[in-house]
Amino acid sequence: MKKYKLKKFNVILFTFIILMFLELSFRILTNVTIFNISFLYVTLYNIFVSLLISFLVTWGNNKFNKVIYYITIFIISFIYALQLCIYKMFGFYFDLSLLSATDQVASFAGDGLKLILENIVGVIVLFLPFIILLIFIRRISIHKNEVKINIIKLISLVVVYLVFIGTLYINGNGINSAKELYFNVSNNELNIRKFGVLNAFRIDVKRSIFGFEVKLDIPDDYVDPDKDDDEEDEEPEIVYEYNNLDIDFDSLIASESNSTIKMMHEYFKNESGTLQNEYTKYFEGKNLILFMAESFNEIAVREDITPTLYKLVNSGFKFNNFYTPTISSTIGGEFQELTGLVAASGFLSPWKSGENYYPFGVATAFQNLGYNTYAYHNHTYTFQSRHKYLAALGFDNYMGCRNGLENEINCNQWPESDVEMIEATFDDYIANENPFMVYYVTVSGHGDYGFNYSAMARKHKDDVANLNYSEKPLSYLAAQIELDQALELLIKKLDEAGELEDTVIALVGDHYPYYLSLDEVNEIASYEKDSVVEINRSNFILWNSEMETVEVEKIGSQIDVLPTIYNLFGVEYDSRLIIGKDILSTEPGLAIFGNSSWVSDKGTYFASSGEFVSRDGVTVDDDYIRYMNSIVSNKITMSRNIMKYDYYRKVLGE
Repeated sequence: MKKYKLKKFNVILFTFIILMFLELSFRILTNVTIFNISFLYVTLYNIFVSLLISFLVTWGNNKFNKVIYYITIFIISFIYALQLCIYKMFGFYFDLSLLSATDQVASFAGDGLKLILENIVGVIVLFLPFIILLIFIRRISIHKNEVKINIIKLISLVVVYLVFIGTLYINGNGINSAKELYFNVSNNELNIRKFGVLNAFRIDVKRSIFGFEVKLDIPDDYVDPDKDDDEEDEEPEIVYEYNNLDIDFDSLIASESNSTIKMMHEYFKNESGTLQNEYTKYFEGKNLILFMAESFNEIAVREDITPTLYKLVNSGFKFNNFYTPTISSTIGGEFQELTGLVAASGFLSPWKSGENYYPFGVATAFQNLGYNTYAYHNHTYTFQSRHKYLAALGFDNYMGCRNGLENEINCNQWPESDVEMIEATFDDYIANENPFMVYYVTVSGHGDYGFNYSAMARKHKDDVANLNYSEKPLSYLAAQIELDQALELLIKKLDEAGELEDTVIALVGDHYPYYLSLDEVNEIASYEKDSVVEINRSNFILWNSEMETVEVEKIGSQIDVLPTIYNLFGVEYDSRLIIGKDILSTEPGLAIFGNSSWVSDKGTYFASSGEFVSRDGVTVDDDYIRYMNSIVSNKITMSRNIMKYDYYRKVLGE
């Protein structure tokens, strides 16, 4: 029988078929739209890569060429499988900045193996071309090309690439257009959706190695056609000051040689900041207990099984349109809560190192007001280098498992108990004469969910026995009961100590419970959520036992927590230099998501499709969408640059 041989020129066609198969399979597995303008970009780029691979694997003898070819196809298949598994687990895609969170990746290794098994069909599909190559290894022959053939391939490579570049101009020059994404904007998720996995990975590698500066797009002021001109002419009854510091930006601009930092000075100089308001110093002098609650989400708030959470969410300041955008998992949520900056790609290394200067660090800010400050976490204290960045924020007595808390609670179960953490730490701060500011990072609500996986879910299994849900959503709710009971215990202890009326409890989640699928989230949600925006809708608890309920309709997110608290407690800060804004101020509401989608008080913009969905009764024009896209892009860019260039040190020094 005559053996089939893959002829040297046919390597191009064979490789192209493999690449298109992988991309189409990936899009089907991750519910990405297939047939739109991105299909043209993907097709052209895959032709280019097929020519390039054929060029690279036809220089040696048959054996050498085959080895290089197999390794290449394996690496490409691995990249696709990695993106599939990361996306299925976290709801976002892998980029090289995530390597800065190697401790988190390592801690999820067991979950990752489980996830591979749960998505084994998809993983096998994405490795199918490589498997086929292994089966037919002896029937494939890739011989050395003649120089003339390789010259033709080189010319073809140049032509195809130029055609690809030309097509980028087809859909305009908007912030998230193909041309802007390819040359000027950093957005890994949109790159994957627009250009395909392979091209997006190449872009990520190139920018990680050679660096990448995102250009600012300063928009013209937007004039709302629906706004009544008479509103602007009305004199306010009270004239409020801005929450700004006295910073001489003109001198900074004149003395700065770095073009990027000079641009940042100019940007912040032109920002107005946010005005103080009727709630400025509303909580002045009161104690603050601030939580970052693991996987806390509005779906956990139920009067029947989490009554304390229900009470706190529905009294105090009641934020009805609040989001916790999931960007880079827990570390991204904590970063946003504690800095007021968007967790843009590339922030992880400077954040985790703890070497940046944070004059507005939450512990430092309250210490300046005469507070005693404390921080606790009921899991390993070094996880994600939390001990480093909390120290940079001013916490000099942070305690968790393995540096003292293991003597007080059971640190050998998974996840550990929030109730035990409150019980073990309350006496540390309650007996002092000075007011206190306490930061708790909880862990009881952590996934994976299932009564066999979560000690906290098992602990409260009987409390959810009457609910008719599948196991994972049911165990998620059971685990959140531990947080509810921890808050109940805290309130009881504060009351017994006579400190309840003088204490504010603030709580925000780090991300939605991404160990649950969208269908599982919707199983216990009160309405049908989408996978980009509404799955991140949550609650911001800001509560004091003595205050009347204040309902807030404005859009807010994690980055707004810090400036909102600072205004309420009378902390001096510069509202221009924190990207998030005081939710209680006159600043329009805005929530920014990982792929540059956003929600404003006028509606929701989905970056991947370019669709804007107005709120009921609201109409907007294209100018508004372009304006907001520029605003969002600039806020993301400034957040990244503040971290990258240690900007606060340059503006405010030590």
